[in-house]
Amino acid sequence: MITYLAGHWGHLLLLPAELLLGFHLAICSPSTLACLPLSGTGMNAAVRAVVRMGIYVGAKVYFIHEGYQGMVDGGDNIEEASWESVSSMLQVGGTVIGSARCKEFRSHEGRLKAAHQLVKRGITNLCVIGGDGSLTGANLFREEWSGLLEELVQQSLIDEEAAQNNSELHIVGMVGSIDNDFCGTDMTIGTDSALHRIIEVVDAIMTTAQSHQRTFVLEVMGRHCGYLALVSALACGADWVLIPEMPPEDGWEEHMCQKLSENRADKKRLNIIIVAEGAIDCHNKPITSNHIKELVVSCLGFDTRVTILGHVQRGGTPSAFDRILASRMGVEAVLALLEASDSTPACVVSLCGNQAVRLPLMECVQMTQDVQKSMDEKNFEEAVRLRGRSFENNLNTYKLLSYHKADSELPNSSFNVAVLNVGAPAAGMNAAVRSAVRVGITEGHKMFAVNDGFEGFYKGQIKEIKWGDVAGWTGQGGSILGTKRTLPAKHLDKIAEQIRIHNINALLVIGGFEAFECLLQLYEARTSHEDFCIPMCMLPATISNNVPGTDLSIGADTSLNAIVETCDRIKQSASGTKRRVFIIETMGGYCGYLASVGGLAAGADTVYIYEEPFNIRDLQSNVEHLTEKMKTGIQRGLVLRNENSNENFTTDFICQLYSEEGKGVFDCRKNVLGHMQQGGAPSPFDRNFGTKIAAKAIQWISRKLKESYKDGKVFANTEDTACLLGMRRRTMAFQPVVQLKDETDFAHRIPKEQWWLKLHPLMKILAKYKTSYDVSDSGQLEPVTRIRPKKAD
Repeated sequence: MITYLAGHWGHLLLLPAELLLGFHLAICSPSTLACLPLSGTGMNAAVRAVVRMGIYVGAKVYFIHEGYQGMVDGGDNIEEASWESVSSMLQVGGTVIGSARCKEFRSHEGRLKAAHQLVKRGITNLCVIGGDGSLTGANLFREEWSGLLEELVQQSLIDEEAAQNNSELHIVGMVGSIDNDFCGTDMTIGTDSALHRIIEVVDAIMTTAQSHQRTFVLEVMGRHCGYLALVSALACGADWVLIPEMPPEDGWEEHMCQKLSENRADKKRLNIIIVAEGAIDCHNKPITSNHIKELVVSCLGFDTRVTILGHVQRGGTPSAFDRILASRMGVEAVLALLEASDSTPACVVSLCGNQAVRLPLMECVQMTQDVQKSMDEKNFEEAVRLRGRSFENNLNTYKLLSYHKADSELPNSSFNVAVLNVGAPAAGMNAAVRSAVRVGITEGHKMFAVNDGFEGFYKGQIKEIKWGDVAGWTGQGGSILGTKRTLPAKHLDKIAEQIRIHNINALLVIGGFEAFECLLQLYEARTSHEDFCIPMCMLPATISNNVPGTDLSIGADTSLNAIVETCDRIKQSASGTKRRVFIIETMGGYCGYLASVGGLAAGADTVYIYEEPFNIRDLQSNVEHLTEKMKTGIQRGLVLRNENSNENFTTDFICQLYSEEGKGVFDCRKNVLGHMQQGGAPSPFDRNFGTKIAAKAIQWISRKLKESYKDGKVFANTEDTACLLGMRRRTMAFQPVVQLKDETDFAHRIPKEQWWLKLHPLMKILAKYKTSYDVSDSGQLEPVTRIRPKKAD
C-alpha cells in the first residue's frame, strides 16, 4: 500500500481534447498536468477524478477553459480548481469547463503562446482527453517543448531559471470519443452513454414499428468507425447493419431485401436497419439512409421511415459505466504523470477487458491512422484486426447471429442442447438465451428451452425452441423462460430421467450463485448418475455480481444504472432546500458490489458494505466528515448501505444516528431501492455482454460434444467439461466449477477475493477521506502489440 499525502509535487495540468485543466504539483522541479476533453458524455467524471486525485497527492490544480484555445489565450481561461468546484459534476453531460477546436494551436506560433502560458504557472504535465487528433497535437507539443522554451528565452518572455525549472513536459492521454474509434482501448469515455441514447430510441421505435408493421432505417454516428452501429445492432437484434469496416459485397441490396421479406413472412411485424453515417459499399461508394429507404420501398413496398439520431448521441446523462471508467482512468492518469520521467514516452490510459493499462500514445495513434489507410486500400480484414479484439469479437458475434440459413444448409450435429435460467431474474438473461439458441441452431444442434429452472426440468417442462421463437428477446427484462432458485440435489433421479427422455447432450445454465451451486451438484452427481456426464457450462447472470470466477455478471450493469439514476434524482430533489443527507439501501445480499461501485458512480460520501467491517466509531467519524463538508458550499450528502452490511447497524439505525448527530447542520432521509434494481430493460452493456458470452459458450459446448462423442454417445466426466465462463481481468476464461470451490465463501455466497474492493478506497479518496491507495495494481507502460493479437480470442 502506498499512501500519497500532501507534499512537494510540481504543477500538474489536465487537458481533455480541446478542454484544458491544470494542476500545480511540486515534485522536484515544478511540473503540471493539463486535461483537454472533447464534448462527450462522461468527461466531467474524468475531470472530477483528476482534480481530486491531484489535490489528494498534494497538487495545486487548475482548470483550463475552452481547451487548447484557452491554453493559447491564457488569462481567466486558466483557473485554479478546488475540491468543491468539481462537486455535482458526475451527472452532467458534456464538459462543464468548455471545449473548443483551436486552429491557432496547430501553428508553431500558437503552441509558443501556449507554452508561455504554461510556464508562467509552472505547468509541465498534460492530461489530454480526446481522440487521435487532439492526442497527436499534445505529443507534438511535447516534442517541441525544449525548442519552444529556447524561443521564449530568446524573446525575453521567460528567463533561464524558468526554462530550467520547466524543462520537461509530460503527457498522459485519456480517450474520449463516442465513436470508440481509437485503437488500443476496448472502450472510450462516452461510448457507453452514446449506446444508451441509441438503444433508448430503438426501444421506443420498436413499439410504433410493431403497431404499424413498419421498417425503420436508423442512422447513427460513426463517420470512420462502425462501432456504435455494430453494437447497437447486436443489442437490439437488428435485421441488417452497414458499417465502414464491413462493406457489403455486390448484390447486397437483393440479399438485404430477401432477409427483410423472410422476416416479415415469419410474422415479424417490424424490421430494423442500422447504418453508420460513414457506411460504404465494396467500391467505397457511400450508402446513405435515404438510399436504403428508397431501396426497401421500391423492392418490397414496405412502409419505411428514416430516423437520423445525430447529436442526440452526444448528450444526456452519463451512464454508470462511463462514470466508473472515467473515474478509474482519471486516477490512473494522475499516477502515470507522477511516475513519468524525461525518458518516459507520452502514454495513453486504456481499458483492456476489465483492467487499466498504459500504452505508448503515438503507437496507438499510428494504429488508429493505419485503420483508415487499410480501409482506403480496401483491406478491410486488416482494418478490423487493427480496430482491436473488442470490435473483432462484436463483428464475429454479429456474423454468427445475422443470417438464418435454411435447414438444408445447416450442419447436422444430431446433438440436443438445453438452455435454462436459474436463480433471481437479471436483465440481459433473455439476450443470452436468444444468442445461445441461434448460435446453437447455426452449429446444427437441436435447442431445447427449460422453463422455471431445475424445478421445471424435473417436472418435464422442456420443449424445442426455434430461431423465430426468440425474436425480439434482446430488449426484454426479466426472464422469459422463467427462473426458480430450486437446486437439483433433491431431484437428481427425475432430472436424469428427463435428460434420457429428451436425449439432452449438453446443458447451458444462465444464472447467479444458485446456478453455480447447481452446476457443482450436477458435477458431483456424475459418480452416481452417468446421465450427468455431458458438457455443462454456466454463464454468470445476477445483479449482485457475487459469482466466483468472473469480474462481471449479466444484469449488474443494468442494476448499477438504476441505482445511479435514482441517486441523481434523489440528490436533485433537495436542490434549493436546506442541507440534507440521503441514506440509500441497495440489494446484493452480502456482496457490496452494487453499493460500492454504485457509490463511486453516483458520487457517494460513504458506503457501508459487509466486506469492510465498520463500528460505531466509524459511523461517528462519517457523520463528522459530512458535518465538515456541509460547512462549505456543498448542500447534499449521499450514503449507500448494502442490505446485509451489518445486522445491527440497519438502514433505519444509521438514518436515526445521522439525524441525531447532524441536528442543526443537516437533516436526513432514507430510501430503500428494493426490486427496482432488478427490473427494467437491459442496458446496452448487458445485452451485448450476454449475447457475446452466450455465443462463446455454445461454441465451447460444440467443441466438447465433438471431443466427448464416442461409440455413438456423449460421455464427458472430466473437470474441464463442467465450466463457468467469466471475465477475468483481460480475458474471457472457461474455469472448471470444482476448481472454484476453494475461491468461494459459501456461507455468505460471495467470492473470497473480489476485484472491485480495490475501487472502494478510490471512492473514499474522491469523497475527501484521508486514506491509503494501493497502486500495486496500477497500469504499467507496455507495447500495443501485447493486447492486439492477430486473431480474435
